[in-house]
Amino acid sequence: MSSAAAEIRSLDRYWTSSPGCAGSISANIAPDLESWLMMSEQQRALTHDRTVDITTIGRRSGQPRRIEIWFHNLDGRIYISGLPGRRGWYANVVAHPDFVLHFKETAQADIPARAHPITDPGERRRVLSGLLAGIRREDELEAWVDRSPLIEVEALGREEAG
Repeated sequence: MSSAAAEIRSLDRYWTSSPGCAGSISANIAPDLESWLMMSEQQRALTHDRTVDITTIGRRSGQPRRIEIWFHNLDGRIYISGLPGRRGWYANVVAHPDFVLHFKETAQADIPARAHPITDPGERRRVLSGLLAGIRREDELEAWVDRSPLIEVEALGREEAG
């Protein structure tokens, strides 16, 4: 088994439930606070963070490659993209779709994931429109639709990882 596959298979230690879920509080007092407290650390990270690391498996080397990257939460779906141009991380997830998403801000967790490249022009335009609006780069839409890497991230369960 390669070291990358071993890293993905060793992720069972991250599949414990998050401690500290708050008990209920009066929804009349603070409904937003109650929602915030009831979220797991990973849920908070997905809704409030932007920067993560990802570990992909090199398409040629087969070795793990870890980089820092932004992710985007659009309507509850998680996407990763990048500036227009070729990107090694994208070539890696096209060749080996399973990777690890490393939270490092609100939460500290390593989540096994699977990349789903988005290649349909209409879907790319829809997703990238929302993504670029969130980072105030709407005027760059055509270049991003034509040349940016774009994946949707699927978190994997224990039985699906590796």
